[in-house]
Amino acid sequence: MDRREQVQYLNQALLAEMPQYREQAESLPADEISQRRLLRSLMNVRPPMPLAPEFLEVQDALLSAEREERGVVDGDALPPTAGDPRLVLWQGDITRLRADAIVDADNSALLGCFAPCHGCIDNAIHSAAGLQLRDACAKIMRAQGHPEPAGRAKLTRAYNLPARYVLHTVGPIVGRWVTWKDRRELAACYRSCLALAAEHGLRSVAFCCISTGEFHFPNQEAAEIAVRTVREFLEQQTTSVERVIFNVFKDLDAAIYRRLLGPD
Repeated sequence: MDRREQVQYLNQALLAEMPQYREQAESLPADEISQRRLLRSLMNVRPPMPLAPEFLEVQDALLSAEREERGVVDGDALPPTAGDPRLVLWQGDITRLRADAIVDADNSALLGCFAPCHGCIDNAIHSAAGLQLRDACAKIMRAQGHPEPAGRAKLTRAYNLPARYVLHTVGPIVGRWVTWKDRRELAACYRSCLALAAEHGLRSVAFCCISTGEFHFPNQEAAEIAVRTVREFLEQQTTSVERVIFNVFKDLDAAIYRRLLGPD
């Protein structure tokens, strides 16, 4: 199949599972960009349920080709900060990053973002990884039997992402002001992810800016907590984690982390 045929096949397969979206889908233009956006939207709203091998074969071929077109960034090749060779600052799309694990900022359902084509990192990671990621998270949550508390971490495969694994963590949602509990839970997110990575012998971990944006944690204070917690963890002599990448997307966060980490 060529790209257009892959997208068409996947859209029709998803619409067969979710016919309530067919009328809306048929009203969209037939050009490749619109149909690819439709595919992402259908993937975003699809609940966890069994995945046909034929579907996964086509989906994985499409996503792996798109991954290579975006360009894979080797986390091991990124220059460390001058102040600490274990720490890296990189601005870019975390779904392009090759590392042992990347961190996804989740909500308490831990199933990814269900808002079609939403701009959050949770949506980006699930959309690039493929539907297997939501299915893997659903199995974890069914076994757990309750929503994921803030400050914990779970580990899944990364599927079609260049990373090996995804670490899932739920950060605090800030109300009118930042509380002591918010600060404690945010620090726990970083510690839990690093501890789980070390438990699995992982060497490199890339963090997004947990709880900023949709969860309203102030960027400056969130970064201060992140850097302080990571440095404290890396002082442990028994950890396998040798490299931590602070992945930022916005210029604001890049400037904050640059000040905290020192010159590149």
